[in-house]
Amino acid sequence: MDLLLLQAAQQTTPYAHFLLILGVFVIMYFFMIRPQAKKVREQNELITGLQKGDKVVTIGGIHGRIVKVNDLTFLVEVDSGTKLKIEKSVVSAEFTRALQQPQAAEA
Repeated sequence: MDLLLLQAAQQTTPYAHFLLILGVFVIMYFFMIRPQAKKVREQNELITGLQKGDKVVTIGGIHGRIVKVNDLTFLVEVDSGTKLKIEKSVVSAEFTRALQQPQAAEA
């Protein structure tokens, strides 16, 4: 009886392992790689769309208004007369358009 079970287990096709590994990569692509690539693309679109006067928040939580746009940096006014030069990559959110849109009524 044990011999029959061992023989049955050994009769898998050589493609079964390949299909299993391929399936793991397909699942990884759709659940990990693709959403991350979409998030990076949306972040790049956000950064390239920012203009002078937009209100932004950095990754560190600094809120400010863009005063000047350079190639790699923004000059952000955080208080009257206080300006910070920040990298474009540290901007995490933009609030100007969110403030201009009417908010939905909460139930």
